[in-house]
Amino acid sequence: MILKSIFIKSLVFLFLAFTIQRTTAQERKKNEVPLAVLLDKISNDHQIFFTYNANLILNKYIQTKGFTDLSLKASISLLEKLTPFLFDDLGNSYYVIYLKKVRNKNKVLSKEKATSSNSVGIDTLFKGAIITVRGIVLSSDNTPLIGATLQEKESLAGTTTNLDGTFEFEIQKENKVVVSFLAHNTKILKLNSDTFHTIVLISGQELDEVQVVGSRNKNRAANDTPVAIDFIEVAGTASESSQVEINQFLQYAIPSFNASKQSGADGADHIDPATIRGLGPDQTLVLVNGKRRHQTSLINLYGTRGRGNSGTDLNAIPISAIKRIELLRDGASAQYGSDAIAGVLNIVLKDTDNELSVTSTLGFNNADSEAVFPNSVDGFTYKFGLNYGAKINKGGFINFSSEILSSAHTLRPGSSAREKFGQAAVKNASIFLNAEIPVHTNTKLYANGGFNIKNTAAFAFTRKPNSKRNVKEIYPTGFNPLITSNIIDNSLSLGVLTYFKGWSIDLNNAVGRNNFQYFIKNTLNATLKENSPTEFDAGGHQLIQNTTSIDFSKYFTEKTFGFNIALGSEYRFDSYKIFSGEEASYGAYDVNGDVVDSKTPVSDYSTYNGQIVPGGSQGFPGYSPENEVDRNRSNFSIYVDTEIDFSKKFMMGAAARFEYYSDFGSTLNYKLAARYRLSKKLNVRSSFSTGFRAPSLVQVYYNLTFTNFIGDNPSESLLVANNSPIARRFGIENLKEEKARNFSFGFVAKMGAFNATLDAYYVAVKDRIILSGNFDASGLDIGVDNVQFFANGVDTKTTGLDLVLNWNKKMEHSELTLNLSGNINYMSITEIKNKNLDEETFFGERDRQFLLASAPKNKFNFGVHYQYKKLKTSLNFTRFSSVQLIDWQIAEDLSRFNNSEMERLEAATDFYAPKITTDLHFSYQLNPTINLQIGANNLLNIYPTKQYSYTDSGGLWDATQMGTNGSFYYTKLNIKLQ
Repeated sequence: MILKSIFIKSLVFLFLAFTIQRTTAQERKKNEVPLAVLLDKISNDHQIFFTYNANLILNKYIQTKGFTDLSLKASISLLEKLTPFLFDDLGNSYYVIYLKKVRNKNKVLSKEKATSSNSVGIDTLFKGAIITVRGIVLSSDNTPLIGATLQEKESLAGTTTNLDGTFEFEIQKENKVVVSFLAHNTKILKLNSDTFHTIVLISGQELDEVQVVGSRNKNRAANDTPVAIDFIEVAGTASESSQVEINQFLQYAIPSFNASKQSGADGADHIDPATIRGLGPDQTLVLVNGKRRHQTSLINLYGTRGRGNSGTDLNAIPISAIKRIELLRDGASAQYGSDAIAGVLNIVLKDTDNELSVTSTLGFNNADSEAVFPNSVDGFTYKFGLNYGAKINKGGFINFSSEILSSAHTLRPGSSAREKFGQAAVKNASIFLNAEIPVHTNTKLYANGGFNIKNTAAFAFTRKPNSKRNVKEIYPTGFNPLITSNIIDNSLSLGVLTYFKGWSIDLNNAVGRNNFQYFIKNTLNATLKENSPTEFDAGGHQLIQNTTSIDFSKYFTEKTFGFNIALGSEYRFDSYKIFSGEEASYGAYDVNGDVVDSKTPVSDYSTYNGQIVPGGSQGFPGYSPENEVDRNRSNFSIYVDTEIDFSKKFMMGAAARFEYYSDFGSTLNYKLAARYRLSKKLNVRSSFSTGFRAPSLVQVYYNLTFTNFIGDNPSESLLVANNSPIARRFGIENLKEEKARNFSFGFVAKMGAFNATLDAYYVAVKDRIILSGNFDASGLDIGVDNVQFFANGVDTKTTGLDLVLNWNKKMEHSELTLNLSGNINYMSITEIKNKNLDEETFFGERDRQFLLASAPKNKFNFGVHYQYKKLKTSLNFTRFSSVQLIDWQIAEDLSRFNNSEMERLEAATDFYAPKITTDLHFSYQLNPTINLQIGANNLLNIYPTKQYSYTDSGGLWDATQMGTNGSFYYTKLNIKLQ
């Protein structure tokens, strides 16, 4: 900021040096100097900045006697006594200079006669007369905006501001003026000739003032929105966090956001599923800079949160590239389309220029789950992040980010079924860019996107030595298959934003691709006996989404009210593929070494102790040509979104959206919202909306034969594609959209240093898509034990409460902040749509608990943040509610439980008690460039309640609450160069 101030002062000084006429010393009294020279001296002495029209002080001289060793306040007071000017303190060390009086309000002012009034005066000139208007245009941090555009609304005649942010031009007396500047809100004002106008444009970069998500009104302040929005300023929050990935970062920043590291969950070990308010990972829409981001090609299947859902891989976006994260906690399908049932997560990318930021993080986990202080460590983590911005033309920029992350395995106590239980190892590299290029006064091109490659490795369940799934000649003591992946995630968003006659017009195309390929290592194909390879290419899947949109927005001002109208259209094309792996990864071979098919005699099958040996790579069987899919669909939508400010106290919003999908038809949704200002300190807000989520291509077409562990017992299962004849034989219909109704009601209070929000919500989802249980397939003669499928299986109802409290106290050399935020959530299943199928098999008690556990009953965060000069410290407590799951004992024979279903259910119920974790962070600013941070997450090494050997994960815990990695200790070095 100081460098920027000196730079601006230098420009102004040079400008004055070439514009102020030189006068010889002999023509002036002794000690009399140009006023500009004295102002520059005061500016340098007191680190302030004067802004004014250069012509205003042209040929103005002043005695320097009396200004020696004066304080700033005394200097300003003396200047006002000796000159005809007022010195208006704008804050942030900026002073505007203008004349004290208006000599004649009924005449056009000369350049020397600008007045000091900040109020809107009344001109008595007749209608249609030409008047001259003057003023200054500032950003909301009081920085003069150089090159801001002022246009007469009717004639489009206008001007741009000078180097000091001032302007002067002629307009028709009754016409309004449009004031605009890139990356700032646009204002439409009525200017008059007898006022020096101070016009402040709110910067789109401001965290607490302007937001993108939830409202298309660029003039809407965050506290005035009719719905709940969380703002996470990444740079500030990162100094209070040890997290190296976005999902875990948000897990502790937003109580209603939940993302636990999975283990033993196949693909979900590699891409973390995340939920908001306990709804599905695919029921939250993710945007980047306000534009839809693509989802992953992975669908969560085995032993994981969000079973049967696909989500968005947030961890593919480097934290170094993110400026802030906005979370709209309200249904928004009518505004943004499919997937916005739970809300909208908008990632705003960095837009800094002429700044280099470098971050290096080194950390590790406590490997001892029983000890507070580590006896051994694992999970070594290293991350290096870089962000650099440069200017492009006038008002443009390009911002580049790069990140490298390496995180090693963690290993924790497992059950008899799994020796290697723990978090997957990850190697992640990404680059991201964000750019804006002005091409005209009111037009800019913009682009953002990136490339991410992730290599991961997760251990599967143990294959025991004496089993049909092992070959002793290769693994005499058994083995632990290693599921590795190569995940490529890239995206590109291109657009043009322009302003025409007050309309904001945004044309954009965003394309994204997620390619997920499996490589299985430390494994074998048991049907190949001792000739089996130990590594396989198992194939994978790919999803491409391309979205083209055009949006129009304009704010209209009337005498008694104002309103914003936004409308637009969107066309999206989705393409989904499953590609097969090498033959040995999926094939079963007979005793002659030939691939088993329908013509193979049973006598030729490979057997072990009389049992047929399963083919394919152990740990994860590859995709075969029969699994291959190449499908696409398109959808078209139009929407209208309005907000009306009936008065300063009351506003309403309404939105409607029509969408047509090529594969299942059309849907129409709407939203109503309102905010009423009870006082200057208290707002009340409410909304009601309908919503939907289209079934994903993955849910419609995904199919795979895989090994499903039911307790310690493996079985071969086939996940049937929804469009398969097998699904029809079980009465499963074509998937249709999920439908939702959302209602919210809340309060926003702001009283000095204290801020509070309280929002209650209700979300009812009909025809929610679920993954069914395992049905007996022995009579189908398809070579598997069980089949399961996707279906519109349940209706759910979710009610809850979000609370955010914040108090901040600034003192002379220190600052204290207290934060308390929490989420109370309750989900119930109101109907199971099993039709003629057995309910317990279709969606039994165990599956129901999986779904309900994705909505924790509550989570609270309490933080104490204190800063003294260069030292910052942060102490955070997170309380996780209890969780209840049903383990695999539910599938055991009743005879083991005295033939009592109640006793079996009680034995199978895993209860995880409430837990509190503690995070402690210290940060010290060594100098203006270097910051050092150290700390610990989960300082006291808290784990979920220990269970037994029937968990889905194969460990002593499932993926609940704070996860199963224990304490994480870290050090972080931050370097910032300007």
